[in-house]
Amino acid sequence: MKKLLLTLLLSATTILGFAQGNTRKQEFGKFKGLAMTPPMGWNSWNTFATNIDEKLVKETADIMVSSGMAAAGYNYIVLDDGWMTKERDENGDLIPDPVKFPSGMKAIVDYVHSKGLKFGLYNCAGTHTCAGYPGTRGYEYQDARFYAKLEIDFLKYDWCNTAGITAKEAYTTMSNALKVAGRPIVFSLCEWGDNQPWEWGEPVGNLWRISGDIYPCFDCEFKHPENWSSWGFMKIVEMRKDIRKYSGPDHWNDFDMMEVGNEMTTIEDRSHFAMWCMMASPLIAGNDFRKMEPETLAILTNKNLIAVDQDKLGIQGFKLTVEDGVEVWVKPLSDGAWAITFLNRTELPKKINFDWKKNPIKDADFGYEADFNKTIFKIKDLWKNKEAGTTKKNFTGDIIAHDVITLKLIP
Repeated sequence: MKKLLLTLLLSATTILGFAQGNTRKQEFGKFKGLAMTPPMGWNSWNTFATNIDEKLVKETADIMVSSGMAAAGYNYIVLDDGWMTKERDENGDLIPDPVKFPSGMKAIVDYVHSKGLKFGLYNCAGTHTCAGYPGTRGYEYQDARFYAKLEIDFLKYDWCNTAGITAKEAYTTMSNALKVAGRPIVFSLCEWGDNQPWEWGEPVGNLWRISGDIYPCFDCEFKHPENWSSWGFMKIVEMRKDIRKYSGPDHWNDFDMMEVGNEMTTIEDRSHFAMWCMMASPLIAGNDFRKMEPETLAILTNKNLIAVDQDKLGIQGFKLTVEDGVEVWVKPLSDGAWAITFLNRTELPKKINFDWKKNPIKDADFGYEADFNKTIFKIKDLWKNKEAGTTKKNFTGDIIAHDVITLKLIP
């Protein structure tokens, strides 16, 4: 009897220990460390909406490599809404559209991977996606297993048709589902900022949208007939106040996909790209690579600006001063350096005569400071890629309407 009791006791202890061990091993929440710098890549939506197919994906992957964009850091190809059929199969699984993707989605994922790139897909927390395709509500764990089986690397997760659910819970459920499925996948929360994802998103996702959709203009609001708006890039930059403190390595404020190369002037494209780099935003191109002008490619692959965005310190910039319509934005960088962008918000050309000594920098959120009376910095013009003196003298220059001058200050 004693032997039997001892055996039962040992068995119970073993089972309990195993269960406790499993509990300790199973950690919910996002896969950590997948986005220590802001993700860079391409998304189909801004140019193609739901008009996507495997030919587009393959051509985009080929050009991303051949153009030098991959070498510059762009490595994600993300298919947005419209990649699936309107109904799930008899098992409840999502079905990649066989007309758009006759080779099957796994073959497309493998093709992108064969180019040394990473692949992403889109879905939505609601019952249907924004374009009316099957959403993930109620299918989170099943869809997560589907994505893991496809071996995708990035999931953009939207917020349409979500009546009756809360954002934090919905995104947490999908984050946990991805973790249980076992494949490390960057989780992009496309919640539009309505439910303040920066306040709860760090353990849930690797990045979160802070606004509604972007529109290819400098500072406009585009009102859609369905009673919602898209925003010019400077509207998005100014939209959220006091949230830069929530952004950093592996938990980024996402200012939306870029419109560089989509209808704006080359000058406005430069300003758009510079501000996304100053904001430490993910750099997700949204143009048609097959029709890309050399000027667009030069902007998107400017190594000096990309280095500002990808700086390992991972701190979002902020507005320091405004004088005569010219804004001065600053961003602390690693090794004590600073990025400085002069932005002409007006419709007229302006002259800059910036006295460094009268404009010390104090970063209230992260504690970084630059006192130009105490420390002299060398200046590099990041667009011209050349030295531009030191902070001993005022910085002077001409800046046309909507243009930027971006500098790096090196102590």
